[in-house]
Amino acid sequence: MELHGVGVGRGIAIGPILRMPDPLPAPTEAKHGGDSTAEFAATESALAVVAGELMARGEKAGGKAQGVLEAAAMMAQDPELVDDVKARIGAGTSGERAVFEAFNAYRDILLGMGGLMAERATDLGDVSQRIIAHLRGVPAPGVPQSDIPFVLVAPDLAPADTALLDLNKVLGLITRDGGPTSHTAILARSKSIPAIVGVTGALDLTDGTVVIADAGAGLVTSDPSDAALADAMARVAERAAQAAAPITEGALADGTRVPLLANLGSPKDAAKAVELGAEGVGLFRTEFLFLDSATAPAVAEQQQQYTELLRHFPGKKVVVRALDAGADKPLSFLNDAHEENPALGLRGLRALRANEQILREQLQALVNSQGETEADLWVMAPMVADADETDWFVKLGKSMGLKTVGVMAEVPSLAVMAAQVAVASDFVSIGTNDLTQYTLAADRMLGSVAAYQDPWHPAVLRLVKLLGDAGAATGKPVGVCGEAAADPQLAVVLVGLGATTLSMTPAALADVRAELAGVTLEQARVKATAALDATTAAGARAAAQRA
Repeated sequence: MELHGVGVGRGIAIGPILRMPDPLPAPTEAKHGGDSTAEFAATESALAVVAGELMARGEKAGGKAQGVLEAAAMMAQDPELVDDVKARIGAGTSGERAVFEAFNAYRDILLGMGGLMAERATDLGDVSQRIIAHLRGVPAPGVPQSDIPFVLVAPDLAPADTALLDLNKVLGLITRDGGPTSHTAILARSKSIPAIVGVTGALDLTDGTVVIADAGAGLVTSDPSDAALADAMARVAERAAQAAAPITEGALADGTRVPLLANLGSPKDAAKAVELGAEGVGLFRTEFLFLDSATAPAVAEQQQQYTELLRHFPGKKVVVRALDAGADKPLSFLNDAHEENPALGLRGLRALRANEQILREQLQALVNSQGETEADLWVMAPMVADADETDWFVKLGKSMGLKTVGVMAEVPSLAVMAAQVAVASDFVSIGTNDLTQYTLAADRMLGSVAAYQDPWHPAVLRLVKLLGDAGAATGKPVGVCGEAAADPQLAVVLVGLGATTLSMTPAALADVRAELAGVTLEQARVKATAALDATTAAGARAAAQRA
């Protein structure tokens, strides 16, 4: 039997499956014994224990997973949630039921907000399960234990589970839910675990069934034949040999250079990226400096962090994104006004223009860092709508002393105006995550519209082509820094559409480098044309594979 989904990377996992255990049943609506103070004390203790466990998991996991788990830990101690739980217990509800109801109510709010806040709703459910399990004195549902390696099958995976997977035991992941930008996909990619998400019928597989999970093909084959097993094992051996070979620059089979860069969220991640073959940085997210602060950090504090990053990449390109706050990353000192739809509100460059001094201080810190290192610093603005906003940001950056200034293409209007934008900017970098969200009018990771969250959709690819064509006409670089660049097959199509650099999570560099090395520029363009002519994301993926 064959099942299809969206593959993460090019890896292949072979082995018996084990399914995630079912979630805990919902607590009954029974009341507590009458002592609200004691009931809340026990519940508050459970909240603290779970928060501590999640923080400890984060410290052990490190990297991108640490930030995800720390955010989950903060959910367990959120003052509004704790107050809601306390009020429900005060009204007679048991601690278990109070946690269940309060977290569900908060989950609905996050889903209504959309964007990355909706993505956190899944994490909230996992936190709730862990607290209820602690109150019951039973183990929280999690990754099953096994004496032999296995392929894990689940409806979806919480970050707390994915972050600390035992890679000696978990060969690969198969999930019923999720898309290419889900936490499961992102964390699997960062750990180089073969994964296939969005697999219809995944939960029909039974424990012990041997499968071949081919992420490159997005294909799960259950009970494979001896010939299929032999072929899969040969391809696994071939990948292992490629991984052991010396790291080379990103290039196509005909020698066309395609620099492969890293997406980073902290200077401490830079050394590992260099080790994995990053030829520079295509997206450095600066939000880590701002999110835990009551006020914007001083110029000197920012400069120290930027300089630390740049020193890892002497003579190489480092693209820094100006503060991208708002929507799912609210900052009280930037915009504390309530917005009915923050994903379409005062965020990104819009928020920075409304608080220009914060932007100027960040740019000044970057200018200072530029003078202290030998890296080739590029700076770009997020959430840019048109050529007028492009012109404003580029002129401001240049007037302050930055050498190379550009914009991110996340809003469809920017792509529609690509020819004008290319003239006004030094470069454009395409953020495919938000570009997909806004093009298909579908909140990222909102389960009810998850089917639309696919950068393979021809509508998204056509916008990428507009940007690629404009870059080629003006001689301006056009990069891609969204999760789409980490999909090896889509990376080929993006190059065919005009992308001149690709930036991704460092763990994906090897797979993308290998895929690009197998095609010429002409072949990439043929695949891109085939994808553009499709009518659906799945059709585009299939057409590119056939071409």
